[in-house]
Amino acid sequence: MEWENIWDRMAAYLRSVGTGLPRRPDAIVVMSGHWETPGLVAGSAAKPSLIYDYYGFPAHTYQLQYPVPGNPSLAARVIALAAEAGIAGTEDAKRGLDHGVFIPFMLAFPEASIPVVEISLPQTMDATGVMRLGQALEPLRTENILIVGTGMSYHNMRFLMRPDRTSNERSVEFDRWLRDTVEAPSDLRSSRLLDWGNAPFARDCHPEPEHLLPLLFAAGAAGTDPGHCVYSDVVMGKALSGFRFG
Repeated sequence: MEWENIWDRMAAYLRSVGTGLPRRPDAIVVMSGHWETPGLVAGSAAKPSLIYDYYGFPAHTYQLQYPVPGNPSLAARVIALAAEAGIAGTEDAKRGLDHGVFIPFMLAFPEASIPVVEISLPQTMDATGVMRLGQALEPLRTENILIVGTGMSYHNMRFLMRPDRTSNERSVEFDRWLRDTVEAPSDLRSSRLLDWGNAPFARDCHPEPEHLLPLLFAAGAAGTDPGHCVYSDVVMGKALSGFRFG
């Protein structure tokens, strides 16, 4: 398989994210599919370290640096807003940023000057719970806080690494459903996302939900704002998309 340049279009898209915002955010709250915990946790380190939670990559990828500041007071506010919605949570002042955050953010926000608070994906939450958490944090958007969910619109590593015609075609069907869903009116968008497991070939594309649920978190925080597909690509035969709300 030819690996060279396969991620170029995704990298170009990520580089456009920060410059495409209407204004520079004062801080970012992000949910990554790479931090799962029993209950909600907000990283409250003032200077979060990096967690190189990947294996078998070139040596230089374990030397990457992204010295972005944290925001302990924002982490506390996240937990307080969640509590108001009946969602219990805690802070973790030692947790760093996993690669689901620092890799895309190195491209999207290369200056590393916007404070970042990463929150976990609670393992006890289903799709409804994750969307409700996003809804609880929607008020942060009025304070110029950017809310981000990072994951992947296709995440079946077995077939991503060994593509075949059937899995490729199924990824296209699911991706079409996902784009139609995100771009639907907000009420329909929410109901369809909550029922994502019944989408065409959903479990073929996501045997486990952790890389899709951050999208539901972001959709919850979006309220009634429209959703847009802002990135579309085919990588190793699999259809991939990225979305923005507002």
